[in-house]
Amino acid sequence: MAKKNDNSGMNERLIGAAIPVSALRTEKSIGVGEFSDLVEFGELSLEMGVKLVQILPVNDTGYDSSPYAALTAFGLHPLYLRIGDLDETNNVEAGKYNNEIDALGKKFSDAIRYPYEEILRDKILLLRKIYDDNKKKIIDSPGLKKWIDENPWVKAYAIFRNQKEAHEERSWKEWTSNRDIAASGIDALWVDKDLREKHLFWVWVQQALDLQFSAAVAGLQKMGIILEGDLPILMNEDSCDVWANREIFHLELSAGAPPDMYSYAGQNWGFPIYNWQKQAEDNYSWWKARLKAAEKYYQAYRIDHVLGFFRIWATRREDNSALMGRYIPSAPVTLKDLEKLGFDKGRIRWVSQPHIFTGELWDALKAGWNGSYNEDELKAAADRVFDLALDRIGKEELWLFSKKINGEKDIEALDIHSAAKSFLLKEWGNRIFLEYEKGKFFPLWYHSQSRAYESLSSGEKEEIKELLEKLNLESEKVWEKEGRELLSILTSSSAMLPCAEDLGAVPACVPKVLKELNILGLRVVRWHREWARSGEPYVPFDEYPELSVCTPAVHDSSCLREWWDREANQEVFCDFLGIPSLPKVYNPGTAKIILKRIAASASRFRVFQIQDLLHLSNNWYASDPGSERINVPGTADKFNWTYRLPANISRIKEDGELIRAVKDLC
Repeated sequence: MAKKNDNSGMNERLIGAAIPVSALRTEKSIGVGEFSDLVEFGELSLEMGVKLVQILPVNDTGYDSSPYAALTAFGLHPLYLRIGDLDETNNVEAGKYNNEIDALGKKFSDAIRYPYEEILRDKILLLRKIYDDNKKKIIDSPGLKKWIDENPWVKAYAIFRNQKEAHEERSWKEWTSNRDIAASGIDALWVDKDLREKHLFWVWVQQALDLQFSAAVAGLQKMGIILEGDLPILMNEDSCDVWANREIFHLELSAGAPPDMYSYAGQNWGFPIYNWQKQAEDNYSWWKARLKAAEKYYQAYRIDHVLGFFRIWATRREDNSALMGRYIPSAPVTLKDLEKLGFDKGRIRWVSQPHIFTGELWDALKAGWNGSYNEDELKAAADRVFDLALDRIGKEELWLFSKKINGEKDIEALDIHSAAKSFLLKEWGNRIFLEYEKGKFFPLWYHSQSRAYESLSSGEKEEIKELLEKLNLESEKVWEKEGRELLSILTSSSAMLPCAEDLGAVPACVPKVLKELNILGLRVVRWHREWARSGEPYVPFDEYPELSVCTPAVHDSSCLREWWDREANQEVFCDFLGIPSLPKVYNPGTAKIILKRIAASASRFRVFQIQDLLHLSNNWYASDPGSERINVPGTADKFNWTYRLPANISRIKEDGELIRAVKDLC
């Protein structure tokens, strides 16, 4: 096993502030936070006694505002470049473009939430103008050539970015040229003289971003502030890494999360899962390169969805929802297992394929017409479904899905009545098992609600339950082995302190392996409860593990203020705190009491969203607490990921009440 990571320099108990780079505001930034703004935020943090700054991922995501939808695991986001700070190091004089820079500043500086796409487009347009005006000097620069040699990933990135632009930003799967590429093809495109200048534009931008981010990091380090980055485990399917290295991914599968109390159908994120066996062949060189790139900037890093290193919920590309997903890896139900239960070929088909009665389809169509139909219309609609989607079993009034139907996407593409389509989508998951490979099955999440399960005898149900419990124990051993091996690669390949996001349905092996490898887990106060106990009590703060990060809110949740005002059982939480009562409407007094208790938890790091810290002062309350959120999961709009500080950092630094209150937490 790999040796434990030596992070002795970060064993101190610290208070941290979490803030997206994009949320920073200074007099120099153009409508959105920029890397250079981190220095000014570091100065504010230092005054408040905050010694750790945690940021969201900062990789280039193109025109998708989600920082978890990166086009690259290595390249930084052009959004965060301060154009006004470009100088001779970048082979330009930004001062010549002060009028354009000032105009952009005036255009965007007053926005409450920043217009992501508009700012990005305008910034790239101005960067192109500057590049075109200084092209020869930039291209001939020895510094640029040296930077390319030190950052070889940039070649595939620059080609990919150029190709995306040529294809109007469409996914590489929709490109009309260079869709399928090999290493030799990338090399050929890189040396193509007709494309050289276009490629080098993206290289120049990345070099400038690296210089500015590195300078900001150096400034934070000089202040003694730790910068914690965020490394999402998964890669966007539409990324240069998947496009150029698809052999290390399983493109036929899509990662996500199983159904839970918040999402009946689970979550299908659309990201491919890793082919770990293929990655092992070159000793995980892609991951090691990724860690090396991150280590240039971060002293600690958050491993997003660390559970995915143990096992990941994966759905076939033929399905849209995550209902038909399974954990990978896991011990399968085999044909031999089912035969041992006494199931012959016909019964195996019964438990593994949905069976539809003729009358059920007719009833669904009648309900879809709300009683207003004639028999001819009904028969025509039903016949169309039978012809396009179903195969009859002999002469019975019983049907199976046609072999042409391979998943939800095929059903949704059918030209049939909407009521029939809804019925078929529901019936697609009406089975106990799905045969994902010949002779290998997995149980569906809601298998116990299926027609086939309900038809079993009590003895057969018990036998299936025992079989699945046995296989789950076998899977736990596989998950532990896989998680230990993969996370050992991470911890032994970098000096950064790993902090795991270990939320969700956590297998028993996860905390064991994290502790063994000296990886900090995450404890979100509102969710850290003894769920199996009566009343689901909160876990006392003094029982939090030292090897953890404690926080009252995360970027995907409401802030503490909104949680208190709209979501929390205030009486239960007050009882947990040992306080008779607190005001029904959140205020700085409430904030001080709650944050003080959280800051006293036994966790090594106590990290607060910047919004939660700002609520210690009356000066920074938005009229609507919901407007202070960073992201609302399950939604896709211009609100998400566009949070900004309510004022420039320089103004916030003048708030003595706030600074004293945050200092009091330390």
